[in-house]
Amino acid sequence: MHQLRTQGSVRPLLILAAAAAGLVLSGCSPVVDVAPAKDAANAACAPMMLALPDVIGEARLRKTNSQATSAWGDPSLVVLRCGVNVPGPTTDRCVTVNGVDWVIKEGDPVWTLTTYGREPATEILMDPDKISSATVLADLAVSAQKIKATRNCVGQEDLQNLPSTK
Repeated sequence: MHQLRTQGSVRPLLILAAAAAGLVLSGCSPVVDVAPAKDAANAACAPMMLALPDVIGEARLRKTNSQATSAWGDPSLVVLRCGVNVPGPTTDRCVTVNGVDWVIKEGDPVWTLTTYGREPATEILMDPDKISSATVLADLAVSAQKIKATRNCVGQEDLQNLPSTK
């Protein structure tokens, strides 16, 4: 009789443990392998990382294996790394979206978008054929603003209006 009681109490525990394991396994998607940026440990990345959106467009946030990195979508449509090299003056296209300047380098197919005038800089890798760059930059603007801007992009028209040094 004692043996029946033991079996009876162990069986629900085994069922519960199996159900819990099933929930844990079904709730996990693979971790995205992202190489950390050189300055990923910069403390200024933390406020931005904490403010990242759960969704960009239709792409949901996923876990990554490196500090100061994030990815959205399965497969990844957007990959973000904080702590990349700060871009200096450039003739590359620079756009301002919701108060954040981004230097755009168009690749084939992946584009690299890097914050301009913020240190540390943040880099986004994305394919514009799979997700809109306007959506990505708009959805990340609030987060990117957590790193203070110290400079901004200037265009040709801005250069023409500079005071003369004569």
